Parts: sequence; structure tokens; C-alpha cells
Amino acid sequence: MRGYPLKIKRVIENLQKLPGIGVKTAERLAMSLLRRSKKDSIELAESIKDMVMNVKYCSKCRNFSESDVCDICSSPSREKNIICVVEQPEDFFAIERAGEYRGIYFILHGSISPIEGIGAEELGIDYLVKRVKNEGIREVIIATDPDVSGEATAIYIARLLQDTDAVVSRIALGIPAGGHIGYADEITMIKALEGRRRIILE
Repeated sequence: MRGYPLKIKRVIENLQKLPGIGVKTAERLAMSLLRRSKKDSIELAESIKDMVMNVKYCSKCRNFSESDVCDICSSPSREKNIICVVEQPEDFFAIERAGEYRGIYFILHGSISPIEGIGAEELGIDYLVKRVKNEGIREVIIATDPDVSGEATAIYIARLLQDTDAVVSRIALGIPAGGHIGYADEITMIKALEGRRRIILE
């Protein structure tokens, strides 16, 4: 990055910290910001600051929210006795786009991965189990990714919920093995939810 003034260099270096952004892309984005009107670029910077300062986790489902309890959890029109467990907020948005599911959610923000030091505690699974036991949940739909860590997480949660009254089901494999829920189109997501199957533990 020789030749760039220090302030431009700092923006490029910070843009590179975002996933999928290399040096060339970061340079193009920085140049684009400089070419835009000052008003637009400042508005973008302020919206990022506002998001980072004011968006937090919903205290019930752990989804991103501007308030203590998100709109889904507080909505009187949602079925409060069905919880869909997903890995990431992107997965929540994929299911909501399909427009068929009317229950509530629980976002793990990851999956069990001993290699990366991610266990049940980091994913809030104990809190999920407590909610299922205390809130009369009748079904838990596990919609983790169909990869090794996603499957391991699904089985782990199912085992912890064995002594509850809730039926634990797994979305159907309309989602390709090794794929990510957040990338699924609306039709695939609807079929995956409709074809969910109960998890039977041996």
C-alpha cells in the first residue's frame, strides 16, 4: 500500500479485516468512498457506528436486536411453544424469508467445535434447555447446518432434551450435506421445515 496517505491506508487496513475482503477489494472500496459525496460517506460511517453501539443480543433468543427482547419474541402472533434452533442470524433470516414458520427461535452463534474451543457454554445451550423446561415448549426444531459440527450440535442438544416433554426434530435434508442454512432459497427452506423428522436417540 505504498503511496497512500496514512488516513486512506488505515481505512484499507480496516476493510481487510472483514471476511472475504482482500487488499484489492479494500482499495477499491476505499476509493469508492472517497469518490462518493461526503454526505453519503459520513452517513455510511454513522450508520455503522450506530449499529455497533446499539444492536445487541435479544435476552430470550440471542438474535440481534435493538431492544432487550426482539420483535419475534415479543410478537403475540408467534407460536411460543415451538423453538427453531439455528447456528447464525443469517439462518434465521433465511427461514423468515420463506414466510411459513410461525414459531420462535434460538440462535447459537456457532456450533460445537472442540478444535476451535467452542462448547455448549459458548453457544448458550444450557439456557436453551432451561427455556424448554420452564416455558412449556412442545417442539424443538434443530436447524443447524448439515455438516459434521452441525450434526454433532444437533445430537448434543437432543440428548440434553431427552428428559423433557418436548419433541425434538431435525430439518429435512433439502439442505445439501455440507451446506449452510443461510444460503438456502425460500422453497428449499419450506421443504426442509415441512419434512423435519423426529430425532431418535439410541
